[in-house]
Amino acid sequence: MSGAALGRGDDAALIGRFLEMMAAEAGAARNTLMAYASDLRAASTMLEGGLAIAGPDDLARLSEAWMGLARSSVARKSAALRRFFLFVAEEGFRADDPSAALPRPGGARTLPRTLDHDQVGKLFAELERRQAERGSPADVRLTALMELLYGSGLRATELVSLPARALRGDDPFLILRGKGGRERLVPISDRARAAVAAWSALIPADSVWLFPSGKKHLSRVRLYQLVRALAADAGVPAERVSPHVLRHAFATHLLEGGADLRALQLLLGHADIATTQIYTHVDSRRLVELVNTRHPLVDEATLPA
Repeated sequence: MSGAALGRGDDAALIGRFLEMMAAEAGAARNTLMAYASDLRAASTMLEGGLAIAGPDDLARLSEAWMGLARSSVARKSAALRRFFLFVAEEGFRADDPSAALPRPGGARTLPRTLDHDQVGKLFAELERRQAERGSPADVRLTALMELLYGSGLRATELVSLPARALRGDDPFLILRGKGGRERLVPISDRARAAVAAWSALIPADSVWLFPSGKKHLSRVRLYQLVRALAADAGVPAERVSPHVLRHAFATHLLEGGADLRALQLLLGHADIATTQIYTHVDSRRLVELVNTRHPLVDEATLPA
């Protein structure tokens, strides 16, 4: 299945993949998964199997059908569809996200769950402690995985399926073939390159994958388990941490540090900047702060020291 081939009748497969992602990466509870499944399948039935290819007019039809429902029910259904369309766009099955046409009875869309700087610091402090105390191959591997997850914002699938020679020498970037076959340039920090070099020295010379596991590569589910176990040992609530959450933390912290949305779109590999605009409230907060502290008419005497 690809973005170009996506059509009516693909809903069931995509809903299944979405629910799998929610369970494996987002750690959604069973009741949440059941609610998502029910709402998405009902919407698919109403659109005669065309939910995945729905446009604004189709979503307007859904909104009209929901008019008699309670505000909380509409909010729940809209949230399920927004999360689904974000997944479909991020996975490259379609280039746009039509969810702006959905009703917002509960207010503005919120940023996905993320981590603050202190929590991320605790994760890496735990990695450093492990390396200092034992430095096992498993610790070296997890350090490389974490540096790439948080340092470059890779998707879980992109990360675990990296080829063994993805990084070459001192190149400060890798060319990644992501969702939908699209290529993008991913900057790699010195820390990440050092971590990957340390891990590369431990894998078999003939390995196809950078993170091999048996005859295949490390699975997304196993990556999720490793990240959660690290969080528990680091004193960070494990239910708050996943590979996808680290990707969101990468994006959020870059914006807080001054990156613009266009740069973030390229780094995250979003086909449409509309997908990246889920982070605009972070950028907006920074802009408000800039106006309040840097505008020439601001009374400097009122600013904090």
